[in-house]
Amino acid sequence: MDYDIFHLGDVRLQSGVTLPHAFIAYKTYGTLNAAKDNVIIFPTSFGDQHYQNEWLIGEDKALNPNQYFIIIPNMLGNGLSSSPSNTASPYDQSHFPHVTIYDNVAVQHRLITERFGIKKIALATGWSMGAIQAFHWAASYPDMVERLAPFAGTAKTWPHNIVLIEGIRAALQADVAWNNGQYTAPPEVGLRTLGRVYASWGFSQPFYREECYKALGYETLSEFISGFWEESFVPSDANDLLAMMWTWQHADISQNDRYKGDFETALRSIQARTVVMPVRTDLYFTPEDSEYETKHIPNATFKPIESIWGHLAGFGLNPVDTAFIDNTLKELLGRN
Repeated sequence: MDYDIFHLGDVRLQSGVTLPHAFIAYKTYGTLNAAKDNVIIFPTSFGDQHYQNEWLIGEDKALNPNQYFIIIPNMLGNGLSSSPSNTASPYDQSHFPHVTIYDNVAVQHRLITERFGIKKIALATGWSMGAIQAFHWAASYPDMVERLAPFAGTAKTWPHNIVLIEGIRAALQADVAWNNGQYTAPPEVGLRTLGRVYASWGFSQPFYREECYKALGYETLSEFISGFWEESFVPSDANDLLAMMWTWQHADISQNDRYKGDFETALRSIQARTVVMPVRTDLYFTPEDSEYETKHIPNATFKPIESIWGHLAGFGLNPVDTAFIDNTLKELLGRN
């Protein structure tokens, strides 16, 4: 096991349900300094676990473990932290309670304060749902987060993004083997269908037109859809994916007692020096939504990733996009 577990005890969720014996899985890179102010928090995204964030960590990268103490907390529902697949009855499988982004960030806050005594975060960053969590960190704990750099993600899930989630959820639940979440064997047809539906959203139209998938080792479009997209989801637990979809669909940094649904006030509360990096061709975390949000964050710069790799320009697949993200983070961290 290449990660640690922080036991949370019984956690009362935003829904009012208490999740018993909850825990969060996390991995750290580097060493916490004496001042405890060299901290970078880098949450995971939909369907991902900590190792899928490691492409942005390295001695030559902005997230340099020789300089920073980098914490990757695994999202609730991702199969490593408390999830439908690893929680005992009565909250196992499809009975797992609804978890919000607020809940995720609240337990992450417990992790870094209770286990490590951290009071300052040098940078909150993340991709996709990880970006949503980074936004939530900066809005929920504005005095704590010094810099914010979300990429390919927004501060809430906008309506067109919800349409995507409805489609991939329906694809998975249409498999008879899903059995209302009480399956005894994985609903593989549903998982593969989910991948095929997602294939039209994750990359842009010019990505497909220019056959950029060949750079990933696939000779034909058919091979790419089956080999990349289907196989991405087949190893996942279906109820874990559905739990994360619910979290994603209901994401909004203002849906809590602090902001009471006032989204623009939540954005204005962010004190961190901020760089927002949407992908110009992202089909569901759109640059238009990000530009609107950036205008309401006091000390924020809008810096789109000019890429045809769509949403997955933020996933470390294309070296040019990776360099853009890394260089932007280096610039942000280099400021005094």
